[in-house]
Amino acid sequence: MEVRYSPDNSSYRSLKTQELRKAFLVEDLFLDGKIQMTYFDLDRAIVGGAVPLKKPLRLLSSKKEMAADYFAQRREIGIFNVGGPGKIRADGEEFAVGYRDAVYVGRGTKEVFFSSERVAKPACYYFVSYPAHASFPTRFVRFGEAYSAKLGNQKEANSRTLNRYIHPNGVMSSQLVMGLTELDEGSVWNTMPSHTHQRRTEIYFYFNLDENSLVFHMMGEPLETRHIVVRNRQAVISPSWSVHSGGGTKNYSFIWAMGGENQEFEDMDSVAMSSLE
Repeated sequence: MEVRYSPDNSSYRSLKTQELRKAFLVEDLFLDGKIQMTYFDLDRAIVGGAVPLKKPLRLLSSKKEMAADYFAQRREIGIFNVGGPGKIRADGEEFAVGYRDAVYVGRGTKEVFFSSERVAKPACYYFVSYPAHASFPTRFVRFGEAYSAKLGNQKEANSRTLNRYIHPNGVMSSQLVMGLTELDEGSVWNTMPSHTHQRRTEIYFYFNLDENSLVFHMMGEPLETRHIVVRNRQAVISPSWSVHSGGGTKNYSFIWAMGGENQEFEDMDSVAMSSLE
């Protein structure tokens, strides 16, 4: 497991491009036959990817960083499949997971296994984990069954569909809030006007981008913004003091995850477009 210590809201201003990417961007999430994980000191978030091939992959604790007997001993996990069909097994309960389906794994779950139906088109599991102070049941959420809302418009190039999977009125959790947003064809902007979350971090995972497409992810304090170039199946972590918006070269999808002080989706500090610099 890679461990990252994030710059504060002053030192990020002097970082060069590669230093900024190293601090906030997770590039290599998916390697065939492996589980990749990055541990951030911000709210103790863990971001990971799993690509099982012939054999199932078991999600194990990293003793040094987590000091736990098993991964979910003191944690909860939100898992999305962004690849081919597969299965997730959690303490003997098995879920057939298709593209854009999700599984929430509650604190205290001792065994989590990832598998693929076909090696030629393996499942690709993206997951985010935060510490949990309460236990909630493991739940499966099929794409299309989550709370859904249309946002934005074509005139402003931000027409999109927001899908909330793990939230107080859906799949219950201790502190994790997680969902999927898909931009319509011809729309390229997400989360504009921008905002920050003083009370929690947020992580964006971008996908559905071809090899010649990318997203310019905006971050930093409103009066001192920076950008990070993000490609397909890469994630960016946003500290509580940072805006988090993206403009792409084409439409795309992204999975958002939050953890911290509360679970209120609307609890955000809006940033006027006129104040961005």
